[in-house]
Amino acid sequence: MEVTHKGRRQPDRLWRKKKKSRLAGALIVIVDLVRSGQRSVGNEEEEEDAEDEDEEQRRRRRKKEKKKVDVIRKKQSTFSTCKAQYAWPRLNISCHQNLNPTISPLLLSSDSRCLPLQQKNPNNLPSSKLCFSLPPTVQSMLKVRTPKNARAKRELEKRAPKLVETGKKTLILQGTKTSNTLNAVMTELYLLKKGSAIRYTRKNENIRPFESGGETSLEFFSLKTDCSIFIYGSTTKKRPDNLVIGRTYDHHIYDLVEVGVENFKPISSFTYDKKLGPQVGSKPFICFIGEGFENVEELKHLKEVLVDLLRGEVIENLNLSGVDRAYVCTAISSDKVFLTHCALRLKKSGTVVPRMELVEIGPSMDLVTRRHRLPNEGLRKEAMKTSKDHPKKKVKNVGQDVIQGKIGKIYVPDQKLGEMALPNKSKGVKRERREAKTKNNANEPVSKKQKEDST
Repeated sequence: MEVTHKGRRQPDRLWRKKKKSRLAGALIVIVDLVRSGQRSVGNEEEEEDAEDEDEEQRRRRRKKEKKKVDVIRKKQSTFSTCKAQYAWPRLNISCHQNLNPTISPLLLSSDSRCLPLQQKNPNNLPSSKLCFSLPPTVQSMLKVRTPKNARAKRELEKRAPKLVETGKKTLILQGTKTSNTLNAVMTELYLLKKGSAIRYTRKNENIRPFESGGETSLEFFSLKTDCSIFIYGSTTKKRPDNLVIGRTYDHHIYDLVEVGVENFKPISSFTYDKKLGPQVGSKPFICFIGEGFENVEELKHLKEVLVDLLRGEVIENLNLSGVDRAYVCTAISSDKVFLTHCALRLKKSGTVVPRMELVEIGPSMDLVTRRHRLPNEGLRKEAMKTSKDHPKKKVKNVGQDVIQGKIGKIYVPDQKLGEMALPNKSKGVKRERREAKTKNNANEPVSKKQKEDST
């Protein structure tokens, strides 16, 4: 039969093909139904298993919580007023309600990531207790670590306060965004301070020195590295090529100075005789030129910080041959300072004191003052205390005289010569023994044999 158009019966070949396709479609539908039924049965079994596992986990969790509550109640029975519980992963500090309520906001404001105050009663604690949690960084800072060996003990003794402090170490670190200029500046400063500086190259997100709570990481790094001066570099659209130079007291922020870097020239851009290069550990001259360092408050503060940053260890005596470089700071305006690094060249002058010439070896840059924060008066007095402010302890039996100087008194006990034991080999004792022996021989009676012989 030939193929016809619509309205007429289709050929047998096409009809059979269509029938086969309908049967195949029906089979596919049946197979899908069977598979979906199997899936539904499998899903029900999996859901039942998951419910059993959840019930087991809940039971274990309740058991652990019950143990924790029992431990906390035991500690509460021993410590009645105030206690600090070290638990992982949080440090739960429970304070008595009669304590100063300002302690909680102070601790909560120490880090921006700190958890909010818990209004509910955690772990079924009594309502007379106030509980709050601290972040991990503050936990590690509050934890008291005791030395476990002699090496750790010596390291802690090095970091302990001293009457005559050693040179201050410098910590150099950066924020999330820095420019090529800023990276070069921090690298050059690290090379100038080599031997007394530590350089961190990783990005730090949570450091904001001028904001409350943003200095927690800085104080932690200062405690970890035992550095009392830090340089923090970052760049933003509002403050490009920004450097924050700060000092710490007892590993807490003391003061801050923020400057912007302009017209930077690295060491590689200067040509000079390499023999004039400064040696590692040499003492520099620091020269401040301009009236702004005496009149402008920002520049006066910048001068103090730069002196602490560049001078190194404080010494009493200095060898002239060890002075081979100088830092020259010039106040161009009320908010800009030109800083450069020069080498000293000693030449003959016809006298004992040689003639000095300055050779610029870099780096050099312009520092534009932006923000600064001074310490409060109480903190300044606390940090400026020295051993001379304290009265000297009186030493017994020691006095001072204008002419003779230091005079000491020595107390000698009475010597009883009659009771002193004399040595047996003394000449006087031997002579007395000889005299006594001859005297005894003269007084002895004469024997019979001697009498007969004499007759």
